[in-house]
Amino acid sequence: MPRRPGTPGLIRELNDRTALDLMLAHGPLTKTRLGELTGLSKVTASQLLARLEARGLVHVVGAQGGGRGPNAALYAVVPSSGYVAGLHIGPDTVTTAVADIAGEIVAQVSVDPTDDPDPVSVVRGAVAKAARRAGVPMSRLSCLAIGTPGMVDPVAGDLRYAYDLPDWHEGLLTALRGSFRRPVLIENDVNLAALAERAAGAAQGVDDFVLFWVDRGIGLAVVLDGRLHRGASGGAGEIGYLPVPGGPLPRGVRRPRHSAFQSLVGADGVRRLAREHGIRRREAADCVRVALAEPARGEPFLRDLALRLATGLTSVCVVLDPGLCVLAGEIGLAGGADLAARVEAAITDMGPSRMRVVVGEVTDDAVLHGAVLTGLETARDEVFSGR
Repeated sequence: MPRRPGTPGLIRELNDRTALDLMLAHGPLTKTRLGELTGLSKVTASQLLARLEARGLVHVVGAQGGGRGPNAALYAVVPSSGYVAGLHIGPDTVTTAVADIAGEIVAQVSVDPTDDPDPVSVVRGAVAKAARRAGVPMSRLSCLAIGTPGMVDPVAGDLRYAYDLPDWHEGLLTALRGSFRRPVLIENDVNLAALAERAAGAAQGVDDFVLFWVDRGIGLAVVLDGRLHRGASGGAGEIGYLPVPGGPLPRGVRRPRHSAFQSLVGADGVRRLAREHGIRRREAADCVRVALAEPARGEPFLRDLALRLATGLTSVCVVLDPGLCVLAGEIGLAGGADLAARVEAAITDMGPSRMRVVVGEVTDDAVLHGAVLTGLETARDEVFSGR
């Protein structure tokens, strides 16, 4: 079938979007430089910028000197042309950030959700508080992106199951969209952390990697060919249910903390292991920090913990062979480069594949940053569309 040529309106829309994306990626651009990057003539680039300026999407932010004649005007995206809200949902805290269309976080707040059993009410209250702090009307928010523990249906986008959030249930996405009347996205929290690490952390420029979240619970994000792999039912990466030596067999989804890999390397399992080595702290991450600070008694504990982590990761390695694993979550970050090196060495000893293990670099709530990044994709479509 012969391809139909694009209409002038469609071509203008594509050119406008390309120019906006280039200004977001490269910063302020002159008319000449924009023409070079897009392949447009100087006249067409000038018309494009005039169009975007009239729509309030770009403005002149300065001038570039150094050439012959008048200094060339520098154009940039107007940050206030749109906003997005990103949320990190936890059992005890909901953290919300409002970011402008350029990705700059302009306000961030945390609220306690435990007094309100209605998830829609919790989300509305958290977003409203963040919007007030940012000085942005709720009507200016183009998209909400929510990071939550649990499984998310990869087709419908709805939450299927979240052990730590009993009031969060299937059908919630429809309720949220009906309440906010704008795009709402729900994504697994560990997946969002992986997106943050790929954008601005330890996995920049890496198309195949896994992010191993070791915290109160454990989880795995899988990125293949630069895309998140969610699986047919959204269960890809639910590594807590992985049967491993030393852990009880999993018995359904209702008791993840007491089965399989989760029981060995989740926070409860790490505290138990630490006690066996004479290290007693209330928080599992503090047990790891004490072990690093006191090598005499910490060495055996760190060795055993690394072996446990490597036992599960080796299964991932021989199936996916991702080449890179990013350790994240409070326990993973507490172990730092020392724990990462131990895990990498143990994986090398166990199987034929090799996997580099590094520590996550997005330490300021990677889930929240991933939610903002995800929301920005949809928000920019909403704001930049010429239709």
